[in-house]
Amino acid sequence: MFPGATVDREAASYVVVGAPLDVTTTFQAGTRFGPDRIRRFAESYDNYDHRTDQRFTDLGVHDAGDIRPWDDVAEYCDYLGGQLRDIVWDEVIPIVLGGEHTVSRPAVEAVDPDVFVCLDAHLDLRDEYDGNTWSHACVTRRVLETVDEAVILGARTGSEAEWDRAEEDDVTVVAPESVDDWLADPPGFGEQSVYLSVDIDAADPGFAPGTGTMEPFGLTPRQMRDVVRAVAPHCDGFDVVEVNDRDDGQAAALAGKLLREFVFSHAVSD
Repeated sequence: MFPGATVDREAASYVVVGAPLDVTTTFQAGTRFGPDRIRRFAESYDNYDHRTDQRFTDLGVHDAGDIRPWDDVAEYCDYLGGQLRDIVWDEVIPIVLGGEHTVSRPAVEAVDPDVFVCLDAHLDLRDEYDGNTWSHACVTRRVLETVDEAVILGARTGSEAEWDRAEEDDVTVVAPESVDDWLADPPGFGEQSVYLSVDIDAADPGFAPGTGTMEPFGLTPRQMRDVVRAVAPHCDGFDVVEVNDRDDGQAAALAGKLLREFVFSHAVSD
């Protein structure tokens, strides 16, 4: 159970779901351990948040456990999406713990937002990778099949074809060195519904080495926190993904803290 996620499902405002998919990881596998590690390394965090004057245990968070995956990624994603859609239909905010980034696609489909905001080192705009359209390297491309717009913060690498795709009107890329400027005047989103996805590899690997495809020259934890705080009030869904077991808990600790920041920031805006 995620620490502080103590309410019953029927009383929940937020439902945490683990999705430990680890099938298409292309470098360092281990995202199957992500949900449990995020829960474990969040155990030391205080219940009280001074900034928002809230207690996590008062905010209606329920942990529904993990939806165990199998080898057929498309079939698993279809099932996961159905489970998350049940949460959305109850007018509850789903929070997904990955698992590889592929799990964002069914989560976005369940939430059905207008805008996908993503913290990520990679563009993930490939149409396929090694012949697989369900690869984690294709997730933002797949998400764009269901949303009007994608905003990718922290991206610093991609294929030539991905950078070409990023030039289209429905994609905005904010480089790591431009994130502070974006935060100084973030979009208001208006009446648009937003889904926020945090790929932990958006962080510089010096801060979060426990991830599958490390990419130097990334974001600081504070920048990621500030993005979550800015976007959370507009969100109808959230995930944090790509944490694995190949560090001493740095990536998982950051992921758990960002999850809490999302809940505190979302709840105080209601």
